Amino acid sequence: MAKVILKSVEELSVMREAGRLLALVFQHLDKQIVPGVSTMEVNNWAERYIVDHLQARPASKGQYDYQYVLNASVNYVVCHGIPSDTQTLKSGDIVNVDITLEKNGFIADSSKMYLIGDVNPYAKRLVDKTYEAMWQGIQAVKPGATLGDVGYAIQQHAEQHGYSMVREYCGHGIGREMHEEPQVLHYGQKGMGLVLQEGMVFTIEPMINQGRAKIKTKRDGWTVVTSDKKLSAQWEHTVAVTASGFDVLTLREDEHIPA
Repeated sequence: MAKVILKSVEELSVMREAGRLLALVFQHLDKQIVPGVSTMEVNNWAERYIVDHLQARPASKGQYDYQYVLNASVNYVVCHGIPSDTQTLKSGDIVNVDITLEKNGFIADSSKMYLIGDVNPYAKRLVDKTYEAMWQGIQAVKPGATLGDVGYAIQQHAEQHGYSMVREYCGHGIGREMHEEPQVLHYGQKGMGLVLQEGMVFTIEPMINQGRAKIKTKRDGWTVVTSDKKLSAQWEHTVAVTASGFDVLTLREDEHIPA
Protein backbone atom coordinates (compact mmCIF):
# COMPACT_ATOMS: atom_id res chain seq x y z
CA MET A 1 0.00 0.00 0.00
CA ALA A 2 1.25 3.49 -0.82
CA LYS A 3 2.15 5.72 2.09
CA VAL A 4 -0.60 7.62 3.88
CA ILE A 5 0.14 11.36 3.73
CA LEU A 6 -0.19 13.01 7.15
CA LYS A 7 -1.28 16.64 6.99
CA SER A 8 0.45 19.38 8.97
CA VAL A 9 -1.41 21.91 11.11
CA GLU A 10 -1.02 24.44 8.29
CA GLU A 11 -2.29 22.03 5.64
CA LEU A 12 -5.27 21.09 7.81
CA SER A 13 -6.13 24.77 8.09
CA VAL A 14 -6.26 25.03 4.29
CA MET A 15 -8.32 21.83 4.06
CA ARG A 16 -10.72 23.14 6.70
CA GLU A 17 -11.32 26.23 4.55
CA ALA A 18 -11.97 24.07 1.47
CA GLY A 19 -14.42 22.06 3.54
CA ARG A 20 -16.17 25.20 4.77
CA LEU A 21 -16.60 26.42 1.21
CA LEU A 22 -17.97 23.06 0.08
CA ALA A 23 -20.53 23.18 2.89
CA LEU A 24 -21.64 26.56 1.50
CA VAL A 25 -22.26 24.96 -1.90
CA PHE A 26 -24.83 22.59 -0.38
CA GLN A 27 -26.40 25.47 1.52
CA HIS A 28 -26.69 27.31 -1.81
CA LEU A 29 -28.41 24.31 -3.43
CA ASP A 30 -30.75 23.44 -0.57
CA LYS A 31 -33.64 25.64 -1.66
CA GLN A 32 -33.14 24.95 -5.37
CA ILE A 33 -33.30 21.14 -5.37
CA VAL A 34 -37.08 20.77 -5.67
CA PRO A 35 -39.57 18.92 -7.87
CA GLY A 36 -39.32 19.95 -11.52
CA VAL A 37 -35.61 20.78 -11.74
CA SER A 38 -33.24 18.69 -13.81
CA THR A 39 -30.06 17.17 -12.44
CA MET A 40 -28.14 19.17 -15.04
CA GLU A 41 -29.58 22.38 -13.63
CA VAL A 42 -28.26 21.36 -10.21
CA ASN A 43 -24.86 20.70 -11.75
CA ASN A 44 -24.80 24.10 -13.44
CA TRP A 45 -25.90 25.98 -10.32
CA ALA A 46 -23.14 24.30 -8.33
CA GLU A 47 -20.51 25.10 -10.95
CA ARG A 48 -21.41 28.77 -11.14
CA TYR A 49 -21.41 29.12 -7.37
CA ILE A 50 -18.05 27.34 -6.92
CA VAL A 51 -16.31 29.24 -9.70
CA ASP A 52 -17.92 32.68 -9.61
CA HIS A 53 -18.82 33.14 -5.95
CA LEU A 54 -16.21 31.06 -4.11
CA GLN A 55 -13.36 31.50 -6.61
CA ALA A 56 -12.64 27.79 -6.24
CA ARG A 57 -12.29 24.86 -8.61
CA PRO A 58 -14.83 22.06 -9.03
CA ALA A 59 -12.36 19.21 -8.56
CA SER A 60 -14.46 16.46 -10.16
CA LYS A 61 -14.66 18.21 -13.53
CA GLY A 62 -11.98 16.70 -15.75
CA GLN A 63 -11.00 14.06 -13.20
CA TYR A 64 -10.87 10.64 -14.94
CA ASP A 65 -12.31 12.44 -18.02
CA TYR A 66 -15.55 13.18 -16.15
CA GLN A 67 -17.26 16.21 -17.70
CA TYR A 68 -19.38 17.44 -14.83
CA VAL A 69 -19.10 19.14 -11.44
CA LEU A 70 -21.10 16.63 -9.42
CA ASN A 71 -22.81 13.26 -9.33
CA ALA A 72 -26.59 13.19 -8.94
CA SER A 73 -27.69 9.67 -8.00
CA VAL A 74 -31.47 9.27 -7.95
CA ASN A 75 -33.43 6.48 -6.22
CA TYR A 76 -31.83 3.15 -7.14
CA VAL A 77 -28.65 4.75 -8.48
CA VAL A 78 -25.96 3.88 -5.94
CA CYS A 79 -23.33 6.38 -7.08
CA HIS A 80 -21.81 8.22 -10.06
CA GLY A 81 -25.13 9.37 -11.50
CA ILE A 82 -24.42 11.64 -14.46
CA PRO A 83 -26.27 15.00 -14.57
CA SER A 84 -28.83 15.14 -17.37
CA ASP A 85 -31.07 17.76 -18.94
CA THR A 86 -33.77 15.12 -19.35
CA GLN A 87 -33.72 13.73 -15.81
CA THR A 88 -36.20 15.85 -13.87
CA LEU A 89 -36.58 15.38 -10.13
CA LYS A 90 -40.11 14.53 -9.05
CA SER A 91 -41.94 14.31 -5.76
CA GLY A 92 -41.08 11.06 -4.01
CA ASP A 93 -37.52 10.86 -5.33
CA ILE A 94 -34.43 10.63 -3.16
CA VAL A 95 -31.19 11.93 -4.64
CA ASN A 96 -27.58 11.95 -3.51
CA VAL A 97 -25.61 15.00 -4.63
CA ASP A 98 -21.84 14.39 -4.43
CA ILE A 99 -19.53 17.39 -4.91
CA THR A 100 -15.79 18.04 -4.66
CA LEU A 101 -14.08 21.40 -4.41
CA GLU A 102 -10.43 22.48 -4.53
CA LYS A 103 -9.19 25.70 -2.95
CA ASN A 104 -5.56 26.71 -2.52
CA GLY A 105 -4.30 23.30 -3.60
CA PHE A 106 -6.40 21.07 -1.33
CA ILE A 107 -9.62 19.17 -2.02
CA ALA A 108 -12.77 18.61 0.05
CA ASP A 109 -15.36 15.95 -0.78
CA SER A 110 -18.90 15.59 0.56
CA SER A 111 -22.33 14.35 -0.40
CA LYS A 112 -25.84 14.90 0.87
CA MET A 113 -29.17 13.18 0.38
CA TYR A 114 -32.15 15.29 -0.68
CA LEU A 115 -35.77 14.19 -0.19
CA ILE A 116 -37.84 15.58 -3.07
CA GLY A 117 -41.40 16.58 -2.21
CA ASP A 118 -43.43 13.87 -0.45
CA VAL A 119 -41.17 10.86 0.13
CA ASN A 120 -42.56 7.60 1.45
CA PRO A 121 -41.58 6.54 4.99
CA TYR A 122 -39.52 3.56 3.79
CA ALA A 123 -37.33 5.79 1.64
CA LYS A 124 -36.96 8.34 4.43
CA ARG A 125 -35.98 5.62 6.88
CA LEU A 126 -33.23 4.39 4.53
CA VAL A 127 -31.88 7.93 4.18
CA ASP A 128 -31.98 8.53 7.94
CA LYS A 129 -30.34 5.24 8.88
CA THR A 130 -27.60 5.77 6.28
CA TYR A 131 -26.89 9.18 7.81
CA GLU A 132 -26.73 7.60 11.25
CA ALA A 133 -24.40 4.88 9.97
CA MET A 134 -22.02 7.49 8.57
CA TRP A 135 -21.90 9.18 11.97
CA GLN A 136 -21.31 5.86 13.71
CA GLY A 137 -18.22 5.51 11.53
CA ILE A 138 -17.08 9.09 12.10
CA GLN A 139 -17.42 8.75 15.86
CA ALA A 140 -15.12 5.72 15.81
CA VAL A 141 -12.29 7.93 14.50
CA LYS A 142 -9.50 8.73 16.95
CA PRO A 143 -5.75 8.13 17.20
CA GLY A 144 -5.08 4.48 17.99
CA ALA A 145 -8.38 3.24 16.56
CA THR A 146 -8.32 1.23 13.34
CA LEU A 147 -10.08 1.47 10.01
CA GLY A 148 -11.70 -1.83 10.95
CA ASP A 149 -13.33 -0.07 13.91
CA VAL A 150 -14.78 2.52 11.52
CA GLY A 151 -16.09 -0.05 9.05
CA TYR A 152 -17.51 -2.24 11.82
CA ALA A 153 -19.47 0.65 13.33
CA ILE A 154 -21.04 1.53 9.98
CA GLN A 155 -21.82 -2.06 9.00
CA GLN A 156 -23.38 -2.96 12.36
CA HIS A 157 -25.71 0.03 12.30
CA ALA A 158 -26.86 -0.58 8.74
CA GLU A 159 -27.35 -4.31 9.05
CA GLN A 160 -29.17 -4.16 12.36
CA HIS A 161 -31.79 -2.03 10.62
CA GLY A 162 -32.18 -4.54 7.79
CA TYR A 163 -30.03 -2.92 5.10
CA SER A 164 -27.09 -4.15 3.05
CA MET A 165 -23.66 -2.58 2.51
CA VAL A 166 -22.23 -1.83 -0.91
CA ARG A 167 -18.69 -3.23 -0.80
CA GLU A 168 -17.32 -2.31 -4.21
CA TYR A 169 -16.86 1.37 -3.29
CA CYS A 170 -15.22 2.93 -0.28
CA GLY A 171 -13.97 6.12 1.30
CA HIS A 172 -10.45 7.34 0.61
CA GLY A 173 -7.64 9.53 1.76
CA ILE A 174 -7.81 13.05 0.41
CA GLY A 175 -5.59 16.13 0.27
CA ARG A 176 -3.78 17.59 -2.70
CA GLU A 177 -5.21 14.65 -4.67
CA MET A 178 -8.84 13.59 -4.64
CA HIS A 179 -7.97 9.97 -4.03
CA GLU A 180 -5.07 9.14 -1.70
CA GLU A 181 -4.36 6.29 0.66
CA PRO A 182 -5.88 4.80 2.70
CA GLN A 183 -8.98 3.08 1.38
CA VAL A 184 -11.75 3.36 3.98
CA LEU A 185 -14.06 0.35 3.86
CA HIS A 186 -17.58 0.67 5.25
CA TYR A 187 -17.52 -2.82 6.73
CA GLY A 188 -14.93 -4.60 8.80
CA GLN A 189 -13.81 -6.08 12.09
CA LYS A 190 -12.87 -4.26 15.26
CA GLY A 191 -9.14 -3.91 15.80
CA MET A 192 -8.25 -4.78 12.21
CA GLY A 193 -6.66 -2.67 9.52
CA LEU A 194 -4.64 0.52 9.53
CA VAL A 195 -4.12 2.24 12.89
CA LEU A 196 -5.28 5.85 12.76
CA GLN A 197 -2.85 8.70 13.44
CA GLU A 198 -3.26 12.41 13.99
CA GLY A 199 -3.01 14.22 10.64
CA MET A 200 -4.74 11.57 8.54
CA VAL A 201 -7.60 12.94 6.41
CA PHE A 202 -10.09 10.73 4.59
CA THR A 203 -13.70 10.48 3.50
CA ILE A 204 -16.35 8.33 5.12
CA GLU A 205 -19.14 7.74 2.59
CA PRO A 206 -21.24 4.61 3.12
CA MET A 207 -23.54 3.43 0.35
CA ILE A 208 -26.40 1.45 1.83
CA ASN A 209 -29.10 -0.47 -0.05
CA GLN A 210 -32.72 -1.11 0.82
CA GLY A 211 -32.52 -4.55 -0.75
CA ARG A 212 -29.59 -6.74 -1.72
CA ALA A 213 -26.02 -5.48 -1.83
CA LYS A 214 -25.49 -6.54 -5.45
CA ILE A 215 -24.87 -3.69 -7.89
CA LYS A 216 -24.09 -3.24 -11.57
CA THR A 217 -22.67 -0.49 -13.79
CA LYS A 218 -24.73 0.80 -16.70
CA ARG A 219 -23.43 0.96 -20.26
CA ASP A 220 -22.33 4.59 -19.88
CA GLY A 221 -19.45 3.27 -17.77
CA TRP A 222 -20.29 5.54 -14.84
CA THR A 223 -23.75 5.03 -13.41
CA VAL A 224 -23.88 2.33 -10.70
CA VAL A 225 -27.32 0.94 -9.80
CA THR A 226 -28.78 -1.66 -7.47
CA SER A 227 -29.34 -4.95 -9.26
CA ASP A 228 -32.80 -5.38 -7.72
CA LYS A 229 -33.85 -1.77 -8.48
CA LYS A 230 -34.46 -1.07 -4.80
CA LEU A 231 -33.39 2.23 -3.29
CA SER A 232 -29.86 3.17 -2.28
CA ALA A 233 -28.64 6.04 -0.10
CA GLN A 234 -25.27 7.63 0.65
CA TRP A 235 -23.86 10.43 2.79
CA GLU A 236 -20.27 11.62 2.87
CA HIS A 237 -17.97 13.85 4.88
CA THR A 238 -14.26 14.62 4.81
CA VAL A 239 -12.82 13.81 8.25
CA ALA A 240 -9.46 14.60 9.88
CA VAL A 241 -7.94 12.61 12.73
CA THR A 242 -7.05 15.00 15.56
CA ALA A 243 -5.06 14.52 18.76
CA SER A 244 -8.25 13.81 20.69
CA GLY A 245 -10.59 12.37 18.08
CA PHE A 246 -11.92 13.78 14.81
CA ASP A 247 -12.77 16.99 12.98
CA VAL A 248 -15.44 16.95 10.26
CA LEU A 249 -14.02 19.38 7.72
CA THR A 250 -17.16 19.53 5.56
CA LEU A 251 -19.74 19.93 8.36
CA ARG A 252 -22.69 22.02 7.25
CA GLU A 253 -24.49 24.70 9.27
CA ASP A 254 -27.65 22.59 9.48
CA GLU A 255 -25.76 19.69 11.07
CA HIS A 256 -24.86 18.87 14.64
CA ILE A 257 -22.41 16.18 15.71
CA PRO A 258 -24.52 13.51 17.46
CA ALA A 259 -24.04 13.25 21.21
